[in-house]
Amino acid sequence: MGAAAGTVLAVALGGLAPTPAHAGALPIEQCTTSQNVVLAVDFSRWGGPLLRSCGTVPTTGYQLLNQGGWKTTGTQHDGPGFICRIGYSGHQGGKQYPPPEQEKCVLTPPATAYWSYWHADPGRNTWSYSQLGAMSYKPVPGSVDLWIFGETDIDGTRGGPTFAPDTVRALNSTPGGSGSTSGGSTGGSGTGGGTGGGGGSKGDTAPNTPKSTNTQPGNGSSSPAEQPSEQPSEQPSESPSPSDTPSPSPSTSARDATAAPSTGSSAAPVAVNAAPAADAPRRSSGSIGPAVAGVALVAALGAATAVVAVRRRRASAE
Repeated sequence: MGAAAGTVLAVALGGLAPTPAHAGALPIEQCTTSQNVVLAVDFSRWGGPLLRSCGTVPTTGYQLLNQGGWKTTGTQHDGPGFICRIGYSGHQGGKQYPPPEQEKCVLTPPATAYWSYWHADPGRNTWSYSQLGAMSYKPVPGSVDLWIFGETDIDGTRGGPTFAPDTVRALNSTPGGSGSTSGGSTGGSGTGGGTGGGGGSKGDTAPNTPKSTNTQPGNGSSSPAEQPSEQPSEQPSESPSPSDTPSPSPSTSARDATAAPSTGSSAAPVAVNAAPAADAPRRSSGSIGPAVAGVALVAALGAATAVVAVRRRRASAE
């Protein structure tokens, strides 16, 4: 009985073991053309800034988007891997977008309104639409990860970024540089595309649309739901249309954020540096019920062992 109790205890406590440390958040100056990775998130859909931060590698797109004050929410249908909402603790108190009144995050969001996932490898000034989910994609050193909200089809030919990767990427070759950006252009080089998907690792394919002449082959992620009718009945039927042009200036409400200078076209957005911040309280993506039940079982087995021992002693004494 004692051995069995010990085995159950080991299994139960195994569920409570700490998870491996994730890659860390860094000041933007620590990102270079060949080291670490820049994360950029465009909140212009809601009048917010184009934020960028820096993270260490190796990492995944999901870890990069859940550290240093960043936090995401998945869907009930697809799990945390399909990015449904994004927030940063230094902007609007960590409020996540889209807000619940716009997206319930129950089923896979429609292709007309979701967070699409883009990459730009070192030396490339065009975007590639991610073919992998955030939990599967591993950014390469010196690259840029970008999340934008709006309508994006399966090929990334519609609703893609309107600014070039150089608008947000690190251009300094050594850590501690200025971290400034060149601003980039808003022409064909700013809207790369590819075959692939969007916010998460699960979901149906988005509707096809004719490819534009300035798309580039790339690697994107699984795409959002093709049929908006699959949305829950309580979800608002109307979704605001994506902005054709990101906000030209960052919101002044971004706490712990400093503007990054831009020398490009006046039409290009100004990136705002999102400094590493304390993580906002996270909702558990799973239940601790199994672990608690395991501990309770261990306690019950221990009590049973004690009762058996007492009875044996009494029997021996008699």
